[in-house]
Amino acid sequence: MSDLLVRLYDLPDIRTAEKIAAHGIRVRRAMAAEAHVVLPWIEQHFDRPWVSEATRAFTRSPAMVWIAVQNNELLGFACADCSMRGFFGPTGVAKAARGQGVGEALLFATLRGMREAEYAYAIIGGVGPVAFYRKHLDAIDIPGSEDSIYAAMLHDEEASGFDHE
Repeated sequence: MSDLLVRLYDLPDIRTAEKIAAHGIRVRRAMAAEAHVVLPWIEQHFDRPWVSEATRAFTRSPAMVWIAVQNNELLGFACADCSMRGFFGPTGVAKAARGQGVGEALLFATLRGMREAEYAYAIIGGVGPVAFYRKHLDAIDIPGSEDSIYAAMLHDEEASGFDHE
């Protein structure tokens, strides 16, 4: 699958965060002081390469990590500016929290954060759940990006397939 390009200057007015807030779920930018909680959670629920990427997102100022929290429990995360500047992701939602709008709320919070950081476009690289992004965004394939930047990435034997929302 090709990388996707998303215009940030005309994102749809999605109010998913308000809808999930009615269920006590809050989406917000993570604080650097929360990295010791968020990073192990990512490794437990997803894959080790995502921990590396999220670690980098925590080093940005401000942090480029958004989290979904309910009753002081982490439900999901989304990052930007990890693998490359201008890239959205990785992002993931705990299996038990999927289908509630958490992924959508994280997506739009992160993309709005990228727009606030003065990006006009975002790249979603190495896209997993293409239907998810196509449903929510007017994203276009980037010609010639089928292998993405991840094709030459080193992998350890413990890093398995990704578990996307």
